[in-house]
Amino acid sequence: MTTPMQLGRTVAGTVSSVETMEGAGFIVRRPFPKSSFSEFDPFLLLDELGPVDLKPGEAKGAPDHPHRGFETVTYLLAGQLEHKDSQGHTGKLGPGDVQWMTAGAGVVHSEMPASDFVRTGGHLHGLQLWVNLPQRDKMIAPHYQDIAADRIPTVQTEDGLATVKVIAGEALGAKAVIETRTPIVYLHWTLQPGATIIQPIPSHYNAFAYVLDGEGRFGVDQELAGDGKMVLFASNGDTVTIANPAASHTELNVLLIAGVPLNEPIVRYGPFVMNTNAEIVQAIEDYRHGRMGTIHV
Repeated sequence: MTTPMQLGRTVAGTVSSVETMEGAGFIVRRPFPKSSFSEFDPFLLLDELGPVDLKPGEAKGAPDHPHRGFETVTYLLAGQLEHKDSQGHTGKLGPGDVQWMTAGAGVVHSEMPASDFVRTGGHLHGLQLWVNLPQRDKMIAPHYQDIAADRIPTVQTEDGLATVKVIAGEALGAKAVIETRTPIVYLHWTLQPGATIIQPIPSHYNAFAYVLDGEGRFGVDQELAGDGKMVLFASNGDTVTIANPAASHTELNVLLIAGVPLNEPIVRYGPFVMNTNAEIVQAIEDYRHGRMGTIHV
């Protein structure tokens, strides 16, 4: 029995990040959503916080705010964050930790720099991805998957030139410990100069890469993209190729993210993402009347 030949995807386009203010007054780099590019089904938003060096007392966060109808994935590379919510859940995120929060029917939460970090200052770098929920799951009970850095599988290629952290999905034979509502791939690749990786991604998944640091070549057409760029892959193959040229003087840090599109109507209003206008109106009413709860200090 022969195995069908795998086809490499080409690059459909690149998207530049814009800087925008969030929370209590911190700057993020955001490739989407913006006026020219609103979502990439099933993904709704990607924000990069930092990297930034903060003086004592400078760190700011996102005070109490609601969510309904989707999931937030927080991946912290440096610094410390504290999470509290209206379900009574609290936790801390340190370097390499991930929190996959399924807001579902609604939750009020806050994401603030840890008090020790505010006092001392330091290096802060993190990402937040919003993943849409299918209509059938929009109103499920909120729940969380807090994954410490040492539980996230980390694997090297045989030549030792590339390392991957498997946050969701599978790479190099390692499977993520996180369970997702729809099939999702979330990989953090670090490529040394001269490294090339070919990652299987089913052709029916929407897939993109986001460059955290460095500059690399993407797709079989070897499209060049650097820091802060989002690379969109065409749905014309079942593998994604990423390379850090041998002539490069720096490593390439890149997120490879993919998921099965929901192909459902999207109506969004700030922190609420539903399928109809009526559901958005109901979400606003539920929040205003305290039905999503409050955070108790």
